[in-house]
Amino acid sequence: MTVLKDVSGGVALWRRIADAIRLDIVGGKLAEGDRLPTEAVLAERFSANRHTVRRALAVLAQDGVVGAEQGRGTFVRNARRLSYPIGKRTRFREGLKGQASSLTSVSLSNRLENATAAVAKALDIRSASKVVRLEGMSLADGVSISRSTTWLPYRRFPDFAERIARFASTTETFASYGIEDYARASTRISARHADVEETKLLGLAPGAILLVSEAVDVDAEGVPISYALSRFPAERMELVV
Repeated sequence: MTVLKDVSGGVALWRRIADAIRLDIVGGKLAEGDRLPTEAVLAERFSANRHTVRRALAVLAQDGVVGAEQGRGTFVRNARRLSYPIGKRTRFREGLKGQASSLTSVSLSNRLENATAAVAKALDIRSASKVVRLEGMSLADGVSISRSTTWLPYRRFPDFAERIARFASTTETFASYGIEDYARASTRISARHADVEETKLLGLAPGAILLVSEAVDVDAEGVPISYALSRFPAERMELVV
């Protein structure tokens, strides 16, 4: 049982209760249509008073995650999420095929910069080497499902931003450089709260949870060609490894 202590006058606690319920839904402990435990049971679980629990449920209801029915209780309303498989050959459109009527990738910005130590290590290049940085977002049926930051070695892909704007496909863009196929070398997945920019851009409620994928793709010779940080709203996406 998870017990949360109220250390900031109730504000931190109601948000953490809402997060815990979201994670129960994201993790499959609660499915769409399931009835949540009563306020009394939730209050006992989190060592909170009913007012604090009621506030957490109100936030979830405002977000459309749960809904109250008079005389029946509170039920999970929106548990449908897209499943994105992550394996040796991870492709955005292939992975989500059949789950949405339309899939769209939007370029937000691009620029050249010096690689940080972390980026240089991931791409196996010297620190401070020039890299191409791309900022983007993906949507399914008009709903934002990811926010991404991708780095590529400038020496190998100096005009990648221009080419991907022309081809509108990462796979086709790499093919234009003679890379007919590429594979996922590593993926790390973590979770955290969305920051202010992510909350606004992805259309999330304050305190929403993101699944963060840190990935490196390599060419046929095993040479790193891209390093990407992708942030997925946990209420809309699940990552299947």
